[in-house]
Amino acid sequence: MPVRPTAAVPALVAVALTATALTACGGGSGSDPDTVKVSFKQSTDNNIKVMDTFLADIKKQFEKANPGKKVELVPIKAPDSEYYTKVQQMLRSPKTAPDLVYEDTFLINSDITSGYLKPLDDYLAKWPDWNQFIDTAKAAAKGEDGKTYGVPDGTDTRGLWFDKAIFAKAGLPADWQPKTWDDVLEAARTIKEKVPGVTPLNVYTGKPVGEGATMQGFQMLLYGTNDGKTDPLYDHASKKWIAGGQGFKDSLQFVETVYKEKLGPDVSDALDPNFGTRVRGELLPEGKLGINLDGSWLPQDWLAGSGHEWPEWSEKLGLAAMPTQNGQAPGKVSMSGGWTWSIPDKAGNPDLAFKFIETMQTKANAQKWYIANSGIAVRKDVAADPAYIQAQPGIKFFTDLVSSTHYRPAYPAYPKVSTAIQEAMEGVTTGDMSVAEAASGYDEALKAATDDQVVEK
Repeated sequence: MPVRPTAAVPALVAVALTATALTACGGGSGSDPDTVKVSFKQSTDNNIKVMDTFLADIKKQFEKANPGKKVELVPIKAPDSEYYTKVQQMLRSPKTAPDLVYEDTFLINSDITSGYLKPLDDYLAKWPDWNQFIDTAKAAAKGEDGKTYGVPDGTDTRGLWFDKAIFAKAGLPADWQPKTWDDVLEAARTIKEKVPGVTPLNVYTGKPVGEGATMQGFQMLLYGTNDGKTDPLYDHASKKWIAGGQGFKDSLQFVETVYKEKLGPDVSDALDPNFGTRVRGELLPEGKLGINLDGSWLPQDWLAGSGHEWPEWSEKLGLAAMPTQNGQAPGKVSMSGGWTWSIPDKAGNPDLAFKFIETMQTKANAQKWYIANSGIAVRKDVAADPAYIQAQPGIKFFTDLVSSTHYRPAYPAYPKVSTAIQEAMEGVTTGDMSVAEAASGYDEALKAATDDQVVEK
């Protein structure tokens, strides 16, 4: 599932949402000791029912295996930013807290720090399947106190999707594998010159796109500016955030170049919060986008029954790893996020909730979910299963990127840091700021977001 939340919602919107949030779970999760209430993010696209279908199947399995117990699914249909606001409102009271909630690793540490989630270590110690989960996925659900607050249901990686027909018209190779940022820009320039009427390159940008701009866009650049071994955003030794250095400025320069040279979408389109939906539902299937820097989950929109069926996508599109800035080792870069299932601190039926997790996360069910959701396996036994590897075109490509991927430093300040990145991107995208001005603005915003816990690198 894509990870593209906005880090904040204006106060008036948050207040307006409160009433909805407080009624979302009826009388509270503790009202019936035999019912487990499961809150999850429902797609705003009425045609995308992947999560709904999966959970309906798990509900049947759970109720059959546990006579007398019931599952109440509580979908929250909202854009990402509103979903987080609604969930946080619900978690504050035992009257509204569900028993199980779907948490993006983007915000899980904020909810941990707020005391909204229950540590799961006692449950996990007695669950043999926990040993099958890869360490990086486990770390994504771990708090700064060392305790684990969620069970991951998959991860994702990111790379370059490109249209083979557009490449053929532009005289570019069908097996394109760029080695540097310049290779990517040159391909986009060639498309602009030789294939008019299409968007050469999409790089998500700006505050309206939220975390999609930060992760799919900026961090796919920033994490390719150094040696690939050190985090360019957060200094783990000093536990301080890193001010915008040369790599940060170079990443902004790339974004500025895309939009200044009109290699990307129109700025008004790029700053549309629903632009990602258009990319997946219109631009790629209709052959109107040359190169798209995006995530592994795109095919879920093109599966049978999605409303955007595109069975021939694997014949029409090519895949390439995003290169590092100058081709330096390891040569390619990816970012990974993911979601976890967490038990609210104020849940009425935590034991029943974890039993539901155990049903949902068997090898068979986890594998079914990864394939349906175009997700990347975080269970070792699934990742090694040939049936998983061969289930869908692209799965092997994106799973192989896990070896060179990076995870966000999703500490409590991260949502504000992410917003500061989006603002810097938006400034150079619109041309309202120079790279130097945007980087300077980021440094000021970073100090404010982290209580001045900033180091120069």
